[in-house]
Amino acid sequence: MDIGIRLQAVRKQKGLSQRELAKRVGVTNSTISLIEQNKVSPSVSSLKKVLDGIPISLAEFFTLELDQGDDDSPFFNAEQQPDLGTNGIHYYLVGKHLAKRQMCILREVMPAGSDTGDGMLVHVGEEGGVVISGQVEVTVGEHVRVLGPGAAYYFESRQPHRFRNIGAVEAILVSASTPPTF
Repeated sequence: MDIGIRLQAVRKQKGLSQRELAKRVGVTNSTISLIEQNKVSPSVSSLKKVLDGIPISLAEFFTLELDQGDDDSPFFNAEQQPDLGTNGIHYYLVGKHLAKRQMCILREVMPAGSDTGDGMLVHVGEEGGVVISGQVEVTVGEHVRVLGPGAAYYFESRQPHRFRNIGAVEAILVSASTPPTF
């Protein structure tokens, strides 16, 4: 995978100049230029810092299809929702190709016993969702609740949080977050 060409394409797709991205990240625009020309190979942490200035997650950066065509349809079939999952959880992203997407909408499928990890998640923004099926234990700060079908959550994402499927069957949620985390 050509990191430089991909970075340049993503940056342009998001409507940013090299200078604007460099300013956001706190590096010189020549640094961005060198990365895009593949004259410098950034470490993962350096690449993440640059991507945070776009903003785009590492997962989205590496899975983003750059040949988007001119499809401006507001509708997305299941096969147009890529799985960006981790820890055995499937995160199907809606509207992945939208260049100026301001939120992340996911259809989440959590196998029985799965969770978002041992540590608590913390990031900028807000998130909310509705449990469609199954039983999910949601921890937000010191609040813990088991949510079933129809139950929902909404919180500021800076609060430490975690999700666990405590049921014997898979759980399905529909969630949204802003700014987009994927």
